[in-house]
Amino acid sequence: MKKLLISFLAILIFPTTSIEATPEYAKWGKIAVEETQKRYKADIIDYKHIGRTKLTPKKSEEKFKLWIRTKVGNEFGVFVSIQFDPSTEIIQSIQFSETNR
Repeated sequence: MKKLLISFLAILIFPTTSIEATPEYAKWGKIAVEETQKRYKADIIDYKHIGRTKLTPKKSEEKFKLWIRTKVGNEFGVFVSIQFDPSTEIIQSIQFSETNR
């Protein structure tokens, strides 16, 4: 019984829950979603971060895949590539590529 009480008190005193940090790509994901909504005037159904690539010292690229549904009900994927300067975070280009998968 003592062990159970001590275990319970330890859980209360030393919580094991960790605070999750915002992912580094969150800012770029928000931009990808906003720009895709502007371009296609559609609802975003799903979202996936593909990854970041360092292209040059002054250029990095974040890639995302978004699944969208148009007002008339058509669904398709859109790859979004955002190229930016990693030191200033200034966007250099945003490219869209549609896919049926």
